[in-house]
Amino acid sequence: MNLKNKNILVVGLAKTGVACARFLASKGARVTVTDMRGEADLTAQLAELAGYDIIRELERHDEAIFAASDLIVVSPGVPMDLPQLIAAKLAGVEIVGEIELAGRFIDVPLAAITGTNGKTTTTTILGAIFKHNGYHTFVGGNIGTPLIGVAESHGIYDQVVAEISSFQLEWITSFRPTVAALLNLSEDHLDRYPDYQAYIDAKLRIFENQTGDDFAVVNRDDPLVWQYVQGIKACLFPFSRKMELEEGIFFKDGVITYRYDGREECFPTAAIRLQGVHNLENIMAAVACALLLGCRPDETFETILCFEALHHRMEFVREVNGVSYYEDSKATNVGSVEKALESFTDITLIAGGKDKGGSYAPLIPLIKERVQHLILIGEAAGRMEQELGLFADTRRAATLEEAVRISAKITAAGGTVLMSPACSSFDMFRDYEERAQKFIAAVKAL
Repeated sequence: MNLKNKNILVVGLAKTGVACARFLASKGARVTVTDMRGEADLTAQLAELAGYDIIRELERHDEAIFAASDLIVVSPGVPMDLPQLIAAKLAGVEIVGEIELAGRFIDVPLAAITGTNGKTTTTTILGAIFKHNGYHTFVGGNIGTPLIGVAESHGIYDQVVAEISSFQLEWITSFRPTVAALLNLSEDHLDRYPDYQAYIDAKLRIFENQTGDDFAVVNRDDPLVWQYVQGIKACLFPFSRKMELEEGIFFKDGVITYRYDGREECFPTAAIRLQGVHNLENIMAAVACALLLGCRPDETFETILCFEALHHRMEFVREVNGVSYYEDSKATNVGSVEKALESFTDITLIAGGKDKGGSYAPLIPLIKERVQHLILIGEAAGRMEQELGLFADTRRAATLEEAVRISAKITAAGGTVLMSPACSSFDMFRDYEERAQKFIAAVKAL
């Protein structure tokens, strides 16, 4: 792809937009960046662009500049229905996202991980497996370094592992992973998409450019996933923790078994440090991707044995008076909370935050079965109480700290207090990390 002297507009100056602007300028393109924020809000981002010949259009999106561009590169946070983008598309301007741009410059195997939950853990495990197998591995995408970093560092890497969000898949045209994994599907981001189907359709685009030479690692236990992947061109490679598979990777009797092309590898799980049923699925997906792309079984097993939980994903905080406290602040949707609830019994669940528009009803069976007490916080507390309040002893708390104090009083020894919100954090906190730190501090203060 020749970028020299092309008029290219980068829309959105978050981390991804900055990385794209730098890359495009280094390739000789005439780059303009546009953002609705002003200089005062973009000090750090503009400092990263210092030294590059880049035009800035701040505090506005000029439709004329959009229409006059040879190419528009859209950051993931920018909605597809932005009027200037719609007008530019009608005028025939090519519009791509960052992963599409990066994909055109990547000539080594690419493993792409998507799904509503588990993406970050699976991506991180897979990256660790490749590194332990001796590959010069890039790990990034929706976490850490934008994928365009591979293109910027041409020739350094021989394997790429990328977490990919639905937002990133919206503007692809030729993006083609060697192995693409779809971990699960549950309602999320309904504040961005018109309905659940639109969100699902965005996720499924990860497979659309694959051929029979590529692999699709998919969750056999998720009925929606299994329904929607029938008929894709890639070679289907299922994973399951509920059924034995003739070909694929599955969990049975304490052993993960990988079967493919007449070969079988077995990995006993007793000594694996990463706990929780959701992590069993994440591990199987990562191992499948790794072995399909040539990793050795022994080094792969060594990696998963040593791997420990990432911060804010089912993280043990401490035990007080016989009660275990777990922090799961990254659980910002119902599907993620379902996996957390499957991992414990006799639970006091602290949930709530900024509502994302989906139904909380899928939690009802697990709340009936496993939750003794439900403590609700934040903007979503009212709606959550309406949908879930009949199925456990339900209380409200004005703050997260108050919720922790209430949980300490009402949870019997042997029980578990789990902060797994099913909501985003932006009503009360800067982000999910701040919410996690406040919870940890409140538990340590008991």
